[in-house]
Amino acid sequence: MKRRIPLLAYSIASLVLFFGGWQAVVSAGLVSSFVLPSPIDVIDRTITMMIRPFAGALLWEHALSSIGRFLGGFGLAAAIGIPLGLMMGRFRLLEDIVTPLFEGYRYVAPLAWVPFAALWFGTGIGGAIMVIFTGAFAPCVINAYRGARLVDRHLIEAAQTHGASELRIGWEVLLPGALPSIVAGLRISAGLGWQSLIGAELIVVSSGIGYVMIQGQSNLSPETVVTSMLVIGLVGLAIDFGLRAAETAVRRKWEGQ
Repeated sequence: MKRRIPLLAYSIASLVLFFGGWQAVVSAGLVSSFVLPSPIDVIDRTITMMIRPFAGALLWEHALSSIGRFLGGFGLAAAIGIPLGLMMGRFRLLEDIVTPLFEGYRYVAPLAWVPFAALWFGTGIGGAIMVIFTGAFAPCVINAYRGARLVDRHLIEAAQTHGASELRIGWEVLLPGALPSIVAGLRISAGLGWQSLIGAELIVVSSGIGYVMIQGQSNLSPETVVTSMLVIGLVGLAIDFGLRAAETAVRRKWEGQ
């Protein structure tokens, strides 16, 4: 507890220094407010967008729209990627079949799929979910695979000796053994998925924080652009904080066993 107080003080001091310096630079006229709006202007714009619709909705409604798309794509990536990674770690034949395709796929940038998302889904939710999925899928597979490979082979052999089915081995041996690696991978997956979402929203949707950003640029409103950037960062921080808490809880439970 005593250690957390100085760390909190340092964090607050760094924020005060950053925003104070930012305000000072703009107020002194060193940078045009059109190029870089002041924090006060950004706060004023944020409050305005919370009570007056912009680009068809209030700011928090755009944020919820982005979060909904993210949860859809991220959840789909985890639901498919984690079982696939566990099975690749369990069955060498499946690993040999999937690896060449997977290795080629995971080096394609998620935003490279945006043209296909636009062609296949237009401005609907499907396109954004597809782009998020492509960004979040690979880390889920890789970390589940690595976790499965680290499971003690003797545990699997013991389960087989007692007549456990492959499904039960996967659920009761592989998944618990790989869980720390899986949870750590979800943090990476979430970060890439959220970044992919914002890129997709710049092009293939008609709502969301990325859409607000591009509309702010079109309307020559730098305050709107910076507000969107801050919301993107804050939501991403909240997502990472939640996954870090989950990772800590899993590691404590794992170490306590």
